[in-house]
Amino acid sequence: MESLPLAPHAAHRRSELLALYGQLQAEIDKLDQRVMDHAQQRPGAQVLMTHPGVGPVTALATEVFLGDPARFEDGKAVVSYVGMIPSEYSSGGRQRLGGLSKQGNPLLRFLWCEAAVHAVRRDPELQRFYRRKLAQKGLGKARVAAARKLGIRLYIMLRDQIDYQEFCRRGQMRQKNGAACAGMPEVGHSPEL
Repeated sequence: MESLPLAPHAAHRRSELLALYGQLQAEIDKLDQRVMDHAQQRPGAQVLMTHPGVGPVTALATEVFLGDPARFEDGKAVVSYVGMIPSEYSSGGRQRLGGLSKQGNPLLRFLWCEAAVHAVRRDPELQRFYRRKLAQKGLGKARVAAARKLGIRLYIMLRDQIDYQEFCRRGQMRQKNGAACAGMPEVGHSPEL
């Protein structure tokens, strides 16, 4: 960028901005290293970082904001706590679902959505789910659905203290046995007959 010829005033301004960029980047690198150090000190965050797309910030925030995973009954309770369930408008016998309730932590919702964008590129199961939702519902709803599924996965990994490889192995075993798919709550989705 410095080789681009500019007027003297613009060239001076460019050099000032590039110097500022260098200073800010150095500060960001220091903060990133501090977050990484804190995440490495927490066993739960280390476990969560084994999932593709989940970095130290998302892992640390998930562990801190969720706290003890035993306080949640299942994955649905976790995503409800975070605010990633639809709001409901019901009257009479009619049920209408709206947008996200957004009752929980906005930072954690944001981080899960960002991590889900990266995770769908690296996790084949999550990618299939995302593509199916993308075709059915569109980009925004597909991203939130993938983030919700990622949040449930992270909760399961944190609750059971298992890494991503063990999570996938358990998911494959559950699929072979006809149980719920990997990343879904423990309860089935269809009523029993």
